[in-house]
Amino acid sequence: MSANRLKLNKDKTELIWIGTKNSLQKLPTGGIPLTLGVDHIDVADRVRVLGVLITPDLSLDKHVSDVSGKCFFQLHQIRQNRHSLDDESAATFVHAFVTTRVDYCNCLLTGVPRTTTDKLQRVINGAARVLTNMRKFDRGMTHA
Repeated sequence: MSANRLKLNKDKTELIWIGTKNSLQKLPTGGIPLTLGVDHIDVADRVRVLGVLITPDLSLDKHVSDVSGKCFFQLHQIRQNRHSLDDESAATFVHAFVTTRVDYCNCLLTGVPRTTTDKLQRVINGAARVLTNMRKFDRGMTHA
């Protein structure tokens, strides 16, 4: 690294061991830490790579739970202020703060169990309810 004029930032460096459940059980508890020169890097139970939470078993459950939690928070904030927003502004806020977050890196979700993607579907359903001013248990869309 020094030959390329690079310096390790220990505070931003994360280490995770990835493998099957069986192979991860062969590692000592907590995994094997890494030492680079004088810097010691401990093993993390999850790391964030380009905004995606990666766990040792490569399941995306924690990532989806994190994304849906943040989206529901934003939907709550938008619903709190919905009375002062016109429909176009509300749609812009939902798109900016919710659907873009759901869409980001969603190609990684190919092949994950439906129970995982159902969490994101609930976010999209909640976004539709915010935009249509409906509550969770309202019965369908009414036409005037």
